This record gives sequence, structure tokens and C-alpha cells, in this order.
Amino acid sequence: MQLYFRERGAGAPLVMLHGLFGSADNLGGIARILESDFRVIAPDLRNHGRSPHDDHMSYPLMAADVLALMDSLGLEKVHLFGHSMGGKTAMQLALNAPDRVSKLVVGDIAPVAYGHHHSRILEGMRAVADAGDMSRSDAEKILSTYVDEPDVLSFLLTNWRRQDDGTQGWRLNLDAIERDYMEIAAANTGGPFMGPTLFVRGGNSDYVQAEHREAILRLFPNASVRTVEGTGHWLHAEKPDLVARIVNRFLIG
Repeated sequence: MQLYFRERGAGAPLVMLHGLFGSADNLGGIARILESDFRVIAPDLRNHGRSPHDDHMSYPLMAADVLALMDSLGLEKVHLFGHSMGGKTAMQLALNAPDRVSKLVVGDIAPVAYGHHHSRILEGMRAVADAGDMSRSDAEKILSTYVDEPDVLSFLLTNWRRQDDGTQGWRLNLDAIERDYMEIAAANTGGPFMGPTLFVRGGNSDYVQAEHREAILRLFPNASVRTVEGTGHWLHAEKPDLVARIVNRFLIG
């Protein structure tokens, strides 16, 4: 699959991967800071943003997509940063092709299986899709009955876009995400990856917990964990300057 990507900056290549329901645009804040030291390459993962849609989603498939992008750009080895679903994709790539990854940074996710955290969100997005062509404000009225957090609501609605046929609709492949959600929630497998690895977790988030330490170190023996206090799951959006400094220090140090 040929992924759409954004590229900026110069220096050692740094591939940055977004989370579920996101796109490369969501990493813009931290990418703009890191581009002064790195050649930042941020793709839209399959079934998201401007990248192609496919019937299937899994971490081996998404990791293979990113490897294909690296090959097309002539990148033998890169630094990797991934948030949430993008973090699991980055981990899977490092586990499958450790010789292609210099250093790995994982944003607020562990290589473990999670429960169905997004049932209500998916119900709301399906309700909007079933209602058909409508303005963003009308889509927001429907979705807000399922999602009561303003920041999450605004984030999801970045995907409500004008389609090629002129109608408004979701820019992501909702069918594939619903069908393969348990693949998205699944644990990472393979490895181990022996390279330097940093897990950056939000202090108010419950995605990376003490009970995940064994799973982390089994797959990533040279991993360390850094907590960004005062942030939740979207730590890179809440404190981009601080997270960028943490990432920069780890990759350059």
C-alpha cells in the first residue's frame, strides 16, 4: 500500500505514526518542533486520512505499509515515534524488522491487549454515517449524544470531510475499523527488539501501567519509561514542547 505522507525538516530520518481516528495532521504540533533536528516523515496509516482504504487492519499489515514507505524513500534505517495505535504499529515494525530501526519512542501505549475502549465512539460515528450527507455542525449534533468530551468530539470531527462525489462523509474507513477493532486492540508479538526504546506515558492516562512492565521488558529489554505529568492519552497535543524535548533528548543523546 502506498501511504500518503507529509515530510518536513532535514537530518536523521524520523518516522512519526498517528493514533486511531487520527492522521499525520494530528502530529503537526510536535513535528514542527522536531523538524529543526530531524527529517520528519509522517504518513497517514491505512484506512485513515488520505491513505488508501483496505478491508483489513492489523499491526503486521500496518508495519508492512510503513516499511514499504521507507523502501520507496530509500530509508534503510530510521528513528520511529508512534502514538497509541501508531505506537503499536511502530513497535510491531521494530519487532519484525529490528535492523531498520535506530531508536524507538512509544507514546502512551503498551504492547498488550486492551479491551474495547471505543464502543461508544464507534456507535456515534456509525450513527453519523447512517444519517448520510450533512454539514459538520449537524454531524456534531448527532455525535455529541455519544461523545461528551469536547476535545475528543472536535478530534473525531476532523475526519468529517467532503468526499470526491461532493458529499460529506468520514475520511476514514469506518467499516474496516469496526470489523477489525480487536486486531487494533491486540497485543504486539515477535521480537524482541534490542534497540534503545523509550515509552512516554501521560501522567493522567491509564494506558501504560505498572502491570505492563513485564510485557514491555520482554519485548523491549532496553526500554525505559518517562511520565509526562498533567497530561492524558494525547500527551503530545497537550504538552507538545515538553514531549518534543523528551523525544529530542532521547534520539540525539
